Amino acid sequence: MALVPAHDLRPVPQSVEIPHAPANIEAEQALLGVLLYDNSAYERLTDQLQARHFFEPFHGRLFAAIESHVRRGQLAEPILLAEQFARDAAFDELGGVRYLADLVDRAPSAANAGDYARVIYDLALRRDLIRIGGDIAHDAQQGDPEKTARDQIEAAEQQLFTLAESGAATTGFHSFESSLAKAVEMAAEAYNRDGGLSGVSTGLTDLDRMLGGLHQSDLIILAARPSMGKTALGANIAFNVARRYAWEPQPDGTKKTVSGGVVAFFSLEMSAEQLAMRLLADVTEVSSDRMRKGEINASEFGRVRDAAIELQEAPLFIDDTGGISISKLVARCRRLKRQAGLDLIVIDYVQLITGSENGRGSENRVQEVTQITMALKALAKELSVPIIALAQLSRQVENREDKKPQLSDLRESGSIEQDADVVMFIYREAYYLGRAEPREGTEEHLAWQEQLDKIANHADVIIGKQRHGPIGTVKLHFNPDLTKFSDLAREGRFDPH
Repeated sequence: MALVPAHDLRPVPQSVEIPHAPANIEAEQALLGVLLYDNSAYERLTDQLQARHFFEPFHGRLFAAIESHVRRGQLAEPILLAEQFARDAAFDELGGVRYLADLVDRAPSAANAGDYARVIYDLALRRDLIRIGGDIAHDAQQGDPEKTARDQIEAAEQQLFTLAESGAATTGFHSFESSLAKAVEMAAEAYNRDGGLSGVSTGLTDLDRMLGGLHQSDLIILAARPSMGKTALGANIAFNVARRYAWEPQPDGTKKTVSGGVVAFFSLEMSAEQLAMRLLADVTEVSSDRMRKGEINASEFGRVRDAAIELQEAPLFIDDTGGISISKLVARCRRLKRQAGLDLIVIDYVQLITGSENGRGSENRVQEVTQITMALKALAKELSVPIIALAQLSRQVENREDKKPQLSDLRESGSIEQDADVVMFIYREAYYLGRAEPREGTEEHLAWQEQLDKIANHADVIIGKQRHGPIGTVKLHFNPDLTKFSDLAREGRFDPH
């Protein structure tokens, strides 16, 4: 493409030189001129516009230089920036410092900066769409024969989703400067937020204190043997996040979550209605078993009805498709993120996900679960949301005298431990003690009953792995009638080790 010299700032005749690459050089020149003339106009731009969105490479480099100066509180004007581009061949070809001066001389009103930025950004997305469309057509006609059409659809969907979310079809390398800025932003959010959490609150104070909340891009495994309450804890956390959802509008019309979040709950074992009934029991303190059997009085039914009306706006989306494939799960999460936003994904449970569309699964189940957990970790990073994946522990726990679960109990499930950022186990001693009831009327039975009464509502959440924090045990209160976990109301709730 011919560069535009300083004495002629007219737009390049695109229809002749670049018929398949929509661009507006004049809009780029206008925006850069505004920014050079009035650095404060940079504040009118959204974070969406980045240097890579400029069609003319030098314009992208110039925008990046202006952005860098402004963010450091330094003046960005032609004379100062000219030194930075002294060895830039394109800068010399355009006319050097005179080109920058002409941009300033012909700069339009700063009030239009946002409009020019939106035009540049929109055209950049269109160029990416053209490129992605070409890639899709090429792969469909001449692509890898080992890749099925479904594989190509998933790859295309991922590119389109990434483009919709970040304005870039591929992320590539991140500069250390931008990574540091994001890290400081996370620290600032934690500093300014009540409770000092950098992640989404679980609604359980003690668990939040150990985890620092649920962090973006983290894969959190919540594992237990059957009847320990993993579905209950996963549902409790999901509901706590959804019911606290609050947002504030952004200049570009999007919503920024400031509390709680939008939650996707994949219930592969329990129907949506059963899960909703559990959550109603959580709020109303009316047993879901009694609700299901119709054993509630008028007052309790009134509480259930009122709670349902109050909670129906909570952004908790339940998918109860049994045996859902990992590809469908990923696609539905991307779709929900686009349509309603998404701040947390809960999956109950990971071994019920299939690796193939036909739902039959692979003969090598360990390898299949390995691929599933890798896909879940990739999804957490792609959508920048935490994923809580519930998991069933192997039976070897039952064969030990000490029934507390360990990381080694996950080994039968492939790479669950390796892919996870956090691994938590639920352990309720009362469950095992209740199965060892001595003969009634004996002294042993009296001692057993006394011990059972002491620990009946106690539950341990054992954090066996945490990449970014300590391991240890959080003691919670568990109400089996309401299938509800809550903070234990006593001192000494932590048992770090």
